[in-house]
Amino acid sequence: MLRASFSMGFVGVLMDFGNFGLVVAGLVVGFIVGMTGVGGGSLMTPILLWFGVNPATAVGTDLLYAAITKSSGVLVHRKNQNIDWAITGWLTLGSVPAVAMTLWFLSSLHTAPETMNAIIKQALGFVLFATALAIFFKKRLLDFAHKRAGGNYNPSGKRLNVMTVITGLILGTMVALTSIGAGALGTVALFILYPLLPTRRLVGTEIAHAVPLTLVAGLGHASMGNMDWHVLGFLLIGSLPGIWLGSHLTGRISDELLRPCLATMLLLIGYKLAF
Repeated sequence: MLRASFSMGFVGVLMDFGNFGLVVAGLVVGFIVGMTGVGGGSLMTPILLWFGVNPATAVGTDLLYAAITKSSGVLVHRKNQNIDWAITGWLTLGSVPAVAMTLWFLSSLHTAPETMNAIIKQALGFVLFATALAIFFKKRLLDFAHKRAGGNYNPSGKRLNVMTVITGLILGTMVALTSIGAGALGTVALFILYPLLPTRRLVGTEIAHAVPLTLVAGLGHASMGNMDWHVLGFLLIGSLPGIWLGSHLTGRISDELLRPCLATMLLLIGYKLAF
């Protein structure tokens, strides 16, 4: 009886420690997102894997986490008129069908969870690599976009709309499969497609697109059982104040220091997951 009570107490302590760890993880990731604007899914999903959450559940939980945390950003950007709703619409026209097709593909593997988790884990590794490269070379990519804007950059409206839909399709597939890509990769893609738009409007547009994208993908994963509501709750407890704190410290720490550190971390995580 005494041994059983001790065992239950020990298990309870471990669970409390795990819950505290999730709150701290949410706080740290929220703080980084608040300061840099990137790193949400690319950090949170690997962290959930480290906590022992299986890949499919980690992706589903992180998607709804992203939808909730970015919703407040949409309200702020909408108030400041930083959202181009036409671009958001063209992106969504490509991303939502892509999400539906990717979720259909994953649901066909639901009877073979090991195969599904292996595919998600492999895709996670490669998308983390791509995200790290986008962060590393963001400045050069932006310089390229601005130079092109000052030169012969003059795509027709129809061609640009088609390119935007294709971009949404690629982002939707990546996000539904890995929960990563809507932040760093989405922002860089918009900078290249729309170099003449102010940065604040591009960032606001990317966030406005990310909310319905991650919400639809997250609800789709939840319908397949790829969701841990307990974990989601503790992550939000930490992340909401973390984002608030990080956003107030934006610019206090050099971006030249933060981004290489974040990119290096993502490269190491991506290498471990992919190989």
